[in-house]
Amino acid sequence: MNKRNLAAACTLALLALAGCRSSESSGVFAARKGVPNEFAVGRAAPLTVPPDFAMVPPKPGQPRPQDADSSQQALDVLFGGRRPVSQGEQALLQSAGPAAPAGVRSQAGSNNTTVVDKGAATRDIINAPASSNPQANATTPQ
Repeated sequence: MNKRNLAAACTLALLALAGCRSSESSGVFAARKGVPNEFAVGRAAPLTVPPDFAMVPPKPGQPRPQDADSSQQALDVLFGGRRPVSQGEQALLQSAGPAAPAGVRSQAGSNNTTVVDKGAATRDIINAPASSNPQANATTPQ
């Protein structure tokens, strides 16, 4: 049995070494073709600026883009800028009532704002779990 194992090991070793033979065209340790040479210098085409077909000549009487306020341009990009209001938006704004005064959000959280403490009963009602009991239902007047 030892002779068979030795013969198999020798055969396997010879096959493994056969794959390591050196030749110019193939093999594990053969020089690889097609590897770029970092020392080779080649000529590249000169850089050219492509034409910009998106640019149009300015129209007489139009404001120059360089003269516009950059902060206003940023606000217009972020929030949509000034645009015409549709009839539906106008009706919705009229039904909402007058506009809130400027700075109302900063006043709402100030120490001078008066709030009503409705007590623990209201907090318990709001935090109560949902129920399918008909006596626990609430409706709003119409």
